[in-house]
Amino acid sequence: MNKTVYEDYKYCMQDTGNLYVGAKYTINEIAENEDILFKFRKVCVESLKNGSDGDDSLETILYYMQPGDFRVQVLKQMRSKVKVNVIREKKRLFGKRKKEYVTEMMSIPELTSLSKDEKESVGLVIQELRVNKLALLTV
Repeated sequence: MNKTVYEDYKYCMQDTGNLYVGAKYTINEIAENEDILFKFRKVCVESLKNGSDGDDSLETILYYMQPGDFRVQVLKQMRSKVKVNVIREKKRLFGKRKKEYVTEMMSIPELTSLSKDEKESVGLVIQELRVNKLALLTV
């Protein structure tokens, strides 16, 4: 039986001001990937890996972070934001309602302020982590 590898949301892009990293990367994969900025790889290994296994994905780490966690402080200092999909209900003509996924950007304090039950009720799916390059230098 062939094992398929899920490669969606495993990417790294950057522009002049930001670094975008897909949420399916594990900390070990980030540490080994030469395409990702060295400073970000170092921060991931030293700060984000605390309290979790190296095989945990970025999505899992971000999803289960608590407001008082040290990792929250590190991500706030890097002025990080998270791209998420949530289910929103839209009202259409004649009172019909339709549920659909909507892409939003959330700050780290907004994400951590939601409880696990609230995240499940809105169908929160984390897509990517956006880090400000200039703020990355301050960490």
